[in-house]
Amino acid sequence: MHLAIAGSVATDHLQLFSGQFSDSLVPDQLDKLAVSFLVEDLDIRRGGCAANIAFALGSLGHRSTLVAAVGTDFAEQGYQAWLEKAGVDCSLVHVSATLHTALCTITTDDAHAQIVTFYPGAMSEARHIDVAAIHAERPIDVLLIGPDDPAGMQRHTRTARDAGIPFAADPSQQLAWADGELIADLVDGATFLFSNDYEAALIEKKTGWSAQDVQSRVGTRIVTRGKDGVSIFASDGSVLEVPAIPDVEAVDPTGVGDSFRAGFLAGVGAGLDHERSAQVGCTIAASVVETTGTQEYTLARESFLARLGGAYGQAAADEVGAALALS
Repeated sequence: MHLAIAGSVATDHLQLFSGQFSDSLVPDQLDKLAVSFLVEDLDIRRGGCAANIAFALGSLGHRSTLVAAVGTDFAEQGYQAWLEKAGVDCSLVHVSATLHTALCTITTDDAHAQIVTFYPGAMSEARHIDVAAIHAERPIDVLLIGPDDPAGMQRHTRTARDAGIPFAADPSQQLAWADGELIADLVDGATFLFSNDYEAALIEKKTGWSAQDVQSRVGTRIVTRGKDGVSIFASDGSVLEVPAIPDVEAVDPTGVGDSFRAGFLAGVGAGLDHERSAQVGCTIAASVVETTGTQEYTLARESFLARLGGAYGQAAADEVGAALALS
């Protein structure tokens, strides 16, 4: 199955704040907010939602196509080589002649709350990428449309609908600023809709749709709930609950949602059902949350399947092991 992953590629600046942001917030004074947090650490890592998902797919043995806009520094600083070594097809990325690759600064407190700022840079040229041309050259079985240049996300979504390309809508970080009309356009007609529980509520609030209204416009809704696992809402009205991996030693939540999406899509691409696919997603997400950085983990076949089997049973491990080309 040809999976194409559209979205951001960025350099992540990860910072840790010893304390809780909430201690410095005065609820009735938020309109005058002016706070400064002294961080104790700075870690510079490769990131971006599309790159994280494509990297995770490669770690699970699935070669995907990266659909993104980057700067010349993407190749010059070794990011492209890194992804290609991980099994990602970077041959179709759009390279800006004038702008740097996007930069994301993420500060995490002791409660794992995060404050994120994002400089889009070359990402703003994603609107110039023609998904229809990619599809004509090599038919796309599923196109994931993740956080990206808003005009680019909208163009990719409309192209997918017009060309009949099954797509997974993953607006996530862009929901905070997007209005209901844009969100509705990005969601309508999706084969899969990914969100966490907060984002699911935000989609409903901004569009004015109920959960049932959202469901009527998509195929399958996948709602992640952190340590409480994942809820999968099928088009026939059935709901599947998949628990998270237990006994996870959380270090850094950055990129966990991206890795879950990759695991789910890897399972779908390998012919697994939604339950098994979600179990793959939860297992790789556990590896990511236990690691600082979004692409710094390694997956070994034996330990990955043992962890999955310990949580979901040996039958699950056997099915996943037979389907995925883990090294």
